[in-house]
Amino acid sequence: MYIPNSFREDNLETLHQFIQHYNFATLITLQEGQPIGSHLPLMLDAKRGQYGTLIGHMARANSQWRTLDPQQEVLVIFQGPHTYISPSWYEVSPSVPTWNYAVVHAYGKIRLIEAGNFAKLQPILKSLVDIHEAGFEHPWEMDLPEDYMHSMMRAITGFEIKITRLEGKFKLSQNRTENDQHHVIAALKDNPDTLTAEVANLMEDTHNI
Repeated sequence: MYIPNSFREDNLETLHQFIQHYNFATLITLQEGQPIGSHLPLMLDAKRGQYGTLIGHMARANSQWRTLDPQQEVLVIFQGPHTYISPSWYEVSPSVPTWNYAVVHAYGKIRLIEAGNFAKLQPILKSLVDIHEAGFEHPWEMDLPEDYMHSMMRAITGFEIKITRLEGKFKLSQNRTENDQHHVIAALKDNPDTLTAEVANLMEDTHNI
């Protein structure tokens, strides 16, 4: 990924927090020389490996699982909030429009968990449910009949990705003056779109404003 130095984010804790918050990711592999991608919710075990380990699953009906070669590096993209930036918010003129965004690329080696490995798959699914049910007034407990649960698990393939390298790009007006940054944040906060407001929040965190 092209990352100018002013937009580079290398802090491992920051990257891990980003992955955990924006955990609906895109897994990209090669199938007969052609790129193929799936959009999947993933979990991060930050303590396994130098950069952490990603854990997830996909439907066995999705042919991409057959491309998951443990000898080949895969790419996982975590996309955060993003928005258009108008030059009318800058003090310096002339200026041009741009786009502010945050993204993390995780590269790693994958290990498959076969559909019949119920002892390994069920805790993964339970953890994923617990993460996303947390905070609900009446969280679902995944209390399914065993035969039904096993039939569902036969329809998926689990995997773990040991992260070998991480790239973070937080393009949040670091190349603009402090006044311009304040103007951009104020303009974004005036926008009713929640995605745009998230960019403003990220900018505040990044610039300690």
